[in-house]
Amino acid sequence: MSERQNFEVGDIVKLKKPHPCGSSEWEILRVGADFRLKCAGCGHQIMVARKLVEKNVRGLRKKDA
Repeated sequence: MSERQNFEVGDIVKLKKPHPCGSSEWEILRVGADFRLKCAGCGHQIMVARKLVEKNVRGLRKKDA
């Protein structure tokens, strides 16, 4: 298995499938067993299991970069 990524509040993740609004980027608002993500395109918020986020992430942009 590849190295485990460290997700932090404020990071931007790019997921495999785009949101219906067209954006594939999500801001992390909460980290734990579940993640709260906010769509970068329309602002819609969702709760997703950590396992699903780790499986479907295609890119990670840290908040300080």
